[in-house]
Amino acid sequence: MADLSLITPIEYLKGVGPQKADVIKKELQIFTIGDLLSYYPFRYIDRTVFHKIRQLDADMYSAQVLGRLIGLKEIGEKKAKRLVGQFKDETGSIELVWFQSITWLQKSLKVGAVYVMYGKPSVFNGQISITHPEMEPYQAQAKNLGNMTLQPVYSSTEKLKKFNLDSKGIQKLQQTALETVFRQLPEQMPAYLLEKHQLMDQARATVAIHFPQSQEELTQAIKRIKFDELFYIQLKLLKNKQLNTKKFRGQIFSKVGDKFNTFFKERIPFPLTNAQKRVVKEIRQDTVTGAQMNRLVQGDVGSGKTVVALLTMLLAIDNGFQACMMAPTEILATQHFTGLKELLGEDICNIKLLTGSTTTKQRRVIHEELENGTLDILIGTHALIEDKVQFKNLGFVVIDEQHRFGVEQRAKLWRKNSIPPHMLVMTATPIPRTLAMTMYGDLDISVIDELPAGRKPIKTVHFFESSRLRMFGLMREEIAKGRQVYVVFPLIKESEKLDLLYLEAGLENIQREFPLPDYKISIVHGKMPVKDKDFEMQRFVKHETQIMVATTVIEVGVNVPNASVMVIENSERFGLSQLHQLRGRVGRGAEQSFCILMSGNKLSKEGRLRLNTMVRTNDGFEIAEVDLELRGPGDISGTQQSGVLELKLANLATDQQLLSEARNSVIDIFKEDPEMIEERHTLLRQYLARKTDGITWDKIS
Repeated sequence: MADLSLITPIEYLKGVGPQKADVIKKELQIFTIGDLLSYYPFRYIDRTVFHKIRQLDADMYSAQVLGRLIGLKEIGEKKAKRLVGQFKDETGSIELVWFQSITWLQKSLKVGAVYVMYGKPSVFNGQISITHPEMEPYQAQAKNLGNMTLQPVYSSTEKLKKFNLDSKGIQKLQQTALETVFRQLPEQMPAYLLEKHQLMDQARATVAIHFPQSQEELTQAIKRIKFDELFYIQLKLLKNKQLNTKKFRGQIFSKVGDKFNTFFKERIPFPLTNAQKRVVKEIRQDTVTGAQMNRLVQGDVGSGKTVVALLTMLLAIDNGFQACMMAPTEILATQHFTGLKELLGEDICNIKLLTGSTTTKQRRVIHEELENGTLDILIGTHALIEDKVQFKNLGFVVIDEQHRFGVEQRAKLWRKNSIPPHMLVMTATPIPRTLAMTMYGDLDISVIDELPAGRKPIKTVHFFESSRLRMFGLMREEIAKGRQVYVVFPLIKESEKLDLLYLEAGLENIQREFPLPDYKISIVHGKMPVKDKDFEMQRFVKHETQIMVATTVIEVGVNVPNASVMVIENSERFGLSQLHQLRGRVGRGAEQSFCILMSGNKLSKEGRLRLNTMVRTNDGFEIAEVDLELRGPGDISGTQQSGVLELKLANLATDQQLLSEARNSVIDIFKEDPEMIEERHTLLRQYLARKTDGITWDKIS
């Protein structure tokens, strides 16, 4: 048989075969021998330590016991069916329980045989028992690979276990794979980089991550593999950025004309902050290079991103182009439209709104004006990307809250002109630096990090249930001053019934404290028809009601400058970024605003840390860093499906230092040898040639 290599399909590895291969592919997405070797252990255990049954205790993370299986019986009916084993050593006996794979276990476990049993002890009915333990027949002269104090543990599933592919079974396959292809493990990193970053070579790292001989060797192997993951993501991203700059010509906005100047000098109601000026300047520089611009602008809620977007759209119009702005929801698009129209007045330029609710008659006018070039700015929702929407000369696209849009939607806007328009992506979700470097490494990033003058920072307080009367008191005071209040209840998908109960109980409570006719209340929750939701929102916006009670997160970006109090019930049930977004709904006017975090008296350690962080700081970036540490990168701004973060070991929250090292290395390479023609970069050149399906900016969703 031909030599096996890393790209050989997994079924050809000795000990696998077609049936096992099928289940490995389905359960673990492992298709080749190379995939198998990059399926890493999630922890390591000390297999030299054995416990006696008498020593077992529910606080142990896991325990290994040598004993005899003295009984095995099936108990219960249908869903309650389980297999119970009696396991004993010289100090006592214990129950082992299995709820799945019962038929297979009955065939494979032998009563009377001696086993090494491994699992997590727990207490049930006052007795210690172990659920779903690993059972391994005891062999006195077993050959053990690697260091017995650092035995790898792999995640497995019930389906895999039916094919003897528990952690032990996967370990055997890893051993076979390494024996088979060890000589072919390629080195992908130039020697000078290994030396510079003091990294172990690839082949040794691959062996050591599965079968480490010592803790020191394991630490080195982990560092090498993490560095590779971060380095190659940066290499792909920065290569794409370099290609985009060369490949895509951009429109040149050579002049700053009348519309921009009139607006800037006469219409802006407040002076720009230094941060806003800096971002406008960065965009201005991008639009004269002749390359297509892709810039991400991050700024906390209320930092004035919209004005920056408007200024740059006027710049496009002064140069003979059209501009458009896409928002994720109709409420937001309408709000942007009203806000921009108010700022612009009647005479600066022609601006229209296109959403699902636009009538056929209005649409006809919009299409006509777009095609003959008399419509300057079009604001809208997904309706903008329909094929019917044709621009005469689109030069500038603004996308708001970009993580709410998929790949295809942005690519469609990009194709609305023969020379792609410049793209400005705005987000109010602060993204930690490390995540931004990894997810948007090929976009240029601008940050608006100061609030407009006259805005007072929001005061945040945390009250336990026992201080509810103080919270009502604060609400009354603010309403007496003519302000409005939001009260938000958490909506947790699994228990919508429960949540409406919460809402109803909470609402009764509020109605008792704030009775008609002195106080009026708006209610918004996810189960309401859209019409009713909009009607209630509008009542609040028009100040017909003083209190807005809501379950669903109040639409991102809805602007009620008069609302000065945000009460968040059960705040411990929200994530940090959600709490920060909600807090941003108030503090939009010049008055002092408050955010009150209500919570039960019992808080988990994490819950306490989240609420303390909110009370301590208003800085979205600091909050995002803590959030990243608590939740991991997958949840923040929905990157789970992005395919960009193919990180198996590296962790963006804890490996910031390594990420910076990797990114700086890549930047140096592109500075010194942009085309990677030097001999020392041959490996990297080959790697990129193999990976030409890399990520382009419009593939990031």
